[in-house]
Amino acid sequence: MTTTFRAAATPLTFAVMLLTLTGCMARETPVAQRIAASAPAVMVTARAETEPVGTANADAADDPAIWRNPADPAASLIVGTDKKAGLYVYGLDGKVRDFHDAGRVNNVDLADGVTIAGKAGILVVASDRNDVANARLALFRLDPVTTKLAALGTVSAGSGEAYGVCLYRDGAGLYAFAVLKDGTINQVAIDASGAAPTAQIVRTMKLATQSEGCAADNRTGRLYVAEEDVGLWRFDARADAPVTATKVGAADGKNLVADAEGVALAPIGARGGYVLVSSQGDNAYSVYGLADDRYIGRFRIAAGKVGSTEETDGIDLILGDFGPAYPGGLFVAQDGQNAAGAQNFKLVAWGDIAKALGLGDGRP
Repeated sequence: MTTTFRAAATPLTFAVMLLTLTGCMARETPVAQRIAASAPAVMVTARAETEPVGTANADAADDPAIWRNPADPAASLIVGTDKKAGLYVYGLDGKVRDFHDAGRVNNVDLADGVTIAGKAGILVVASDRNDVANARLALFRLDPVTTKLAALGTVSAGSGEAYGVCLYRDGAGLYAFAVLKDGTINQVAIDASGAAPTAQIVRTMKLATQSEGCAADNRTGRLYVAEEDVGLWRFDARADAPVTATKVGAADGKNLVADAEGVALAPIGARGGYVLVSSQGDNAYSVYGLADDRYIGRFRIAAGKVGSTEETDGIDLILGDFGPAYPGGLFVAQDGQNAAGAQNFKLVAWGDIAKALGLGDGRP
């Protein structure tokens, strides 16, 4: 579904203009006032943090993706973007394991058990915005033993500036949702089984204004996308499904404060669990139910063993055992104001978040 905007004002265009203006006004309001006006949030603290990205004193770190090592959970890895330089691989101790000079890669996601050049492996996909007129996806293999990234090549993701990306897998294959900066969402079928990866755009969806963060639920076939000044939406993720969107939560300045940024899922059972979205405007994270879109609550990451988080862009969350420090799951959030002079990522135990929100231990 593609919406064409014309010069003449219509109720739809007026509503979009009003929502955009509201978001811009919210960002111009001092953060302390936005926090005071927003809904209450519980506090948690991070248990670790990554080393800062190499681009200092700039908006650089952006989005993380977590790989859980089933054989040795404490040896799991985090892939994070420096959107001005490339991709980092971190251990759970926060130390850099690898850096790949990929240029301007914005968001990142990964999937295990993907056939890559005839062999099962971990596929890492990043939104490549080195050419702002032509979106591409940069593909890599992550070696869990050496902890290194190997470039596989890039594939086209449509015309426009690449911004967000998330992966989805069903019986038909593997897809990347490439979220372009103007709100276009291209569903790209990816085949990495041959000597070089190939891709094909199989469906296009559209949100009216700038969008970025996304996450897809392989169980339910649902895609969640954050439209920055408007709120959190969900689509049917199936390639042959309608392209209409359902709003999950509005960027109303209370439960969710613009910009709505990163999106992550905590799937529990057949359909239950939670979707989390970065409420960047008031340094918080909003939580909704996956089964019913119900607003659950909010939390912030306060200073503790390591620093707090502010102005978070990307987030990721994987449930399951990650070793003694993260027995129920791992939540990773980009920190937009890391005191070390360069941005980094904070690591939080999902169990701490679930307990603070009254969700039990949060385990699936």
